[in-house]
Amino acid sequence: MFQVNEVIQLEDKLYRVLVTTNIHVVWISIDDQKAFPDIIELSQLESLLLEEKVIRVDDPFGYVINLLPEPGSKESMIRDRNYQIIKPLIEDANFYIKKIRAKHVVNILDAGDVSRPYVYKLIRRYWQRGQVPNALLPDYKNSGAKGQKRIANDKKLGRPRKIMEGTGAIVDEQTEKLFRIIIDKYIFKKQFSIARAHRKFKGLYDNIFPGVPESEKPTKRQLSYFLDREYKNVDKIKAGVSDIIYKKDVRPLHSTATIQALGPGSRYEIDATIADVILVSDHDRNQPVGRPTVYIVIDVFSRLIVGWYIGFENPSYVAAIQSLHLALNDKSQLFKDLEIETDSFSWPDPGLPEAILADRGELIGHQIEGLESSYRVRIENTPPYRGDAKGIVEQRFRTLQAEFKKFTPGEVVGPTIRKRGGKNYWLDGKLTISEFTEIIVSSIVMRNFVDPMTKYDRAKDMPADLPSIPIHLWNWGLQNRTGRLRKANAKSIRIALLPREQASVSAQGICLFGVYYSASEIVELGWMHRSDKSNRPKKVEVAFDPNFADEIYLFHTGGSRAHWVCRITDLSREFRGVTFWEVWRKQRQIKVQGAQDNLQADKLRKHHEDRVEDIISSAIKQTPKTSATNVERMKGVSHARSEQLAKERGQRRPKRSEREQLAKVVHLTPPEDSDDYPDFEDELFDDGDN
Repeated sequence: MFQVNEVIQLEDKLYRVLVTTNIHVVWISIDDQKAFPDIIELSQLESLLLEEKVIRVDDPFGYVINLLPEPGSKESMIRDRNYQIIKPLIEDANFYIKKIRAKHVVNILDAGDVSRPYVYKLIRRYWQRGQVPNALLPDYKNSGAKGQKRIANDKKLGRPRKIMEGTGAIVDEQTEKLFRIIIDKYIFKKQFSIARAHRKFKGLYDNIFPGVPESEKPTKRQLSYFLDREYKNVDKIKAGVSDIIYKKDVRPLHSTATIQALGPGSRYEIDATIADVILVSDHDRNQPVGRPTVYIVIDVFSRLIVGWYIGFENPSYVAAIQSLHLALNDKSQLFKDLEIETDSFSWPDPGLPEAILADRGELIGHQIEGLESSYRVRIENTPPYRGDAKGIVEQRFRTLQAEFKKFTPGEVVGPTIRKRGGKNYWLDGKLTISEFTEIIVSSIVMRNFVDPMTKYDRAKDMPADLPSIPIHLWNWGLQNRTGRLRKANAKSIRIALLPREQASVSAQGICLFGVYYSASEIVELGWMHRSDKSNRPKKVEVAFDPNFADEIYLFHTGGSRAHWVCRITDLSREFRGVTFWEVWRKQRQIKVQGAQDNLQADKLRKHHEDRVEDIISSAIKQTPKTSATNVERMKGVSHARSEQLAKERGQRRPKRSEREQLAKVVHLTPPEDSDDYPDFEDELFDDGDN
């Protein structure tokens, strides 16, 4: 029932079991400095155990077994010597009998190496600390009060000086306060070395304690000792980097992202990167166009890449929703356009996830919030500057770029700012966006269907023969884990995700970004009728696709996604077949040209206005004073007008030589069988009823 070396508690005392027999137990008090082994009947001890007066407790000297002094060290030599001294006594099976124990002690003392008190001290330590050689190790760990702060009174702590003059400075409370100021300001924040920080300290010390000799100022060693004693290593690590860098790159990781993903569709991560390669124009391979943007949507549980965007849009909501839209659509046509053979793999059915994790700001807005309310998709945003919160998709960027970086012309290496005389990688690009897209998509297929993941953190219930390949993990998760993927209409989600704006309404139609749109529904409502009785609103909410300016979507009912498709009118026919990016670019060019025209017009108008003023001023000066009355002047109007008209008609009559050179007269009303003048009457007066 009781084992050797077991520690038991009787009332408030601890005892160690040294020997057990069929009828009795030999034990010794652990706390008594004068204790000797004692014998207690086994039956009595069992009765105390049943009465709950005796309980088993943890060994307070359990740490002794784990001590491992260096071979040949002073500690190990003392332990081995002490063990050899008491070895005859402790190896005797009857050591607990007083007479036998006394006989061994006499033999030890006859050797003349140690005293009687020292022998009893050794054997008590051996029995009380677990009956192992390590019990005889000296307690050096208690020496010197390690970690405890010492207080200096009138004398400097530590060894006295032998080389430097003076006695040295006492590090009192005021000096420690100055130490902390220097450490926090210069060592932690500005990353100064100890030597440089100590020089700053001496400057501060001189201001507070002027006239102190150089030899009596606190030394660099005292500053370093204070830093090591008062600041933990974790504090030093945290102080060496900014709070953002610490949380992102330095802090300890306590778990894995897959723990929170119960199955496929539990959480998608979306992120963008600027690819490390320079691309060239599709129309001119000698013209570089810069680095493309790559968006990736990845399932956290299986690491399956479900959507992507590759193009020149800057990382933004517009580019993000394109990758999300692809994640929710069938991709067979895309693979066909890229001439990627799909016979060897089957892309899983798309669907809506339970949650989407994205960078702060990219998926913030009423459009994306609609996914939460209508489709129960939880939108999660990472804190600022915390790219590590999306570690799964961040790692996938590195693996995808590794497919092409090392052997692709135009690879971006090192700083993006070219040093003088350095290589201009902008001129090395050879790939177009189409070719780059084909490479990335092919790499995605390889990662999803072929390449095993060596560092995937597998769950306990995953079978050993399950390949660590995303598509296999995806399929296994659908069959064996909680289903989180939900079916949804891709077209409805596309409309829900499109950016929205307030458009104005007038008789010309719905105006968005200076482009006019119309629909049969708004015509029937009378919104485009030129009447004061028209009930058209001033503003309406519309959604638009930045990649297609030919149509917009008008939400006609508040609190609903019901919409009308409005198409571009003839008034804005110049913008048909283009993107909104081109619309904005062209409108900006028109405004620039208009500003230049206004400058030129102002210059010419000033000349015109000056000329008008001169003519008027000259006319006023040439007008003599009249002696006729106002009535007489008004009576002469008819006669004067007749004279001016006759003069005008005479000036219009051509001279004889000019009459001979007149061209053939063409009648304004040609014969009925003539096709010289087309008839636009129907188009000009179309009332829209046909």
